Amino acid sequence: MTSMSRARVARRIAAGAAYGGGGVGLAGAAAVGLLLAELQMARRHVGNGSSGRVPGADGVYGWGYHRSGGAESGGVCDIPGEPVLRLTMLGDSTAAGQGVHRAGQTPGALVASGLSAVAERPVELRNVALPGARSDDLDRQVALVLSGSSPVPDVCVIMIGANDVTHRMPPTRSVRHLSAAVRRLRTAGAEVVVGTCPDLGTIEPVQQPLRWLARRASRQLAAAQTIGVVEQGGRTVSLGDLLGPEFEANPRELFGPDNYHPSAEGYATAAMAVLPTVCAALGLWPAEEERPDVSRREGFLPVAQAAAEAASEAGTEVTAAMPTGPRGPWALLKRRRRRRVPEAEPATPSP
Repeated sequence: MTSMSRARVARRIAAGAAYGGGGVGLAGAAAVGLLLAELQMARRHVGNGSSGRVPGADGVYGWGYHRSGGAESGGVCDIPGEPVLRLTMLGDSTAAGQGVHRAGQTPGALVASGLSAVAERPVELRNVALPGARSDDLDRQVALVLSGSSPVPDVCVIMIGANDVTHRMPPTRSVRHLSAAVRRLRTAGAEVVVGTCPDLGTIEPVQQPLRWLARRASRQLAAAQTIGVVEQGGRTVSLGDLLGPEFEANPRELFGPDNYHPSAEGYATAAMAVLPTVCAALGLWPAEEERPDVSRREGFLPVAQAAAEAASEAGTEVTAAMPTGPRGPWALLKRRRRRRVPEAEPATPSP
């Protein structure tokens, strides 16, 4: 499927999500029977991402950046002029970090450690992601984040979509729930970065022709997610690398023991892709990096076209750039240079 064709499909899905339209098929109806049979076989191999222990990684990272003399605020020492940054992870097993054994190997811990190093401030991590979750669970997760007396996070990272594809959730419904979650978080004052649906076409237990269908479906959903998120004021990062070309080339290193969830190296790859966008959302990335670089094929595009291109190339960021014009809203597409994520040290438990 060409980039323009993918852009048209993404626009249809996003429009259906916005205006309450019906589902737009991700795969032809004739393939549904085979798709279901192959999915059942694959689920028996990988457990469908709904079981297994997830290391608890909540706490404060980069506590060494704290200097004495700060005032106590909300149970965490805030330094005047240098407040603790608050990061929250939402989504499915990928956001939770299922498949690794140590808290420091989870994507939340890795992003928190990297953000702390860039900002030179402590980062408090909270993770409400649920293994096996689909986009309709984001309603519950956002309620957890915004309820109670806890301050609104400075930035939220959402990783969602794989289970929507494997459970054949209508993409319009999937995008509708994600867009609503981004809107609620942005209205509350949090920056939002969404890691879009990864490329599911390289999961080893999945055989052809489901592998081709899974790749097509996941890329279509990722493009539609991008349109929905950007229109609500969030930023997206394509996570094709999470289960894409790098994983296909190095499955033993980047997949975990179940051949479905990433290994520690795989999560580090994902964290490297997300971290620059998290930093940019908080105004922490170098100013020269914010200008489009033509040599890296960056620039301003209609949001649907930017979404389609991002879905085809992992690590690509899309963010709102211009008001709506004759061709719809525009976006800035960037291929940020990845920054090495430092290995996460054990977090200091939040009080």
